Amino acid sequence: MEQRGEGKSAARLHNATDMNRLLKVPVLARRAFSTSTRQLINRVPEAQKVFLADNGLPVHIKGGTSDVIMYRMTMTITLAGTCYSVYWLLYAAMPRKK
Repeated sequence: MEQRGEGKSAARLHNATDMNRLLKVPVLARRAFSTSTRQLINRVPEAQKVFLADNGLPVHIKGGTSDVIMYRMTMTITLAGTCYSVYWLLYAAMPRKK
């Protein structure tokens, strides 16, 4: 059989363990969001060389294939939207037949 004091001490021990875990949370959060260990390489001079090169390309295409694809997609979507708008403007301007 259990003695009277054992149940309470086990509960206190369990609560102390939980509290110790909770005390570690701020330390772990601080470590996770710390920026002191990250060293970034400065790539700006490399990008400046690419964009300042005189190769006859417009600046919005000098980034490479991805820039060309994004430019063409943007122009396609713009043209499609313009055509769609003109269609509905003409549709709204025409009188309805009765």
